[in-house]
Amino acid sequence: MAQGQQGKKHVVPQAHKALDNMKYEIAGELGIPVYQGSEDYWGEISSRDCGSVGGHMVRKMIQMAEQQLSTTTK
Repeated sequence: MAQGQQGKKHVVPQAHKALDNMKYEIAGELGIPVYQGSEDYWGEISSRDCGSVGGHMVRKMIQMAEQQLSTTTK
């Protein structure tokens, strides 16, 4: 196994399902045909499309964090 993959664990294991749901939701918004229940196998999806979904996920998470910070600091 590659060295970088050895300790791949979620910081918050309970968040895995929520992140999966977000991933499928964003893929649907982008028109990428991934069906929920494919159990993390996206082999038929191009690297470009996978990267697009990941990029949108990061943007959305940053936006959510900024909103949360702005409401807690008021």
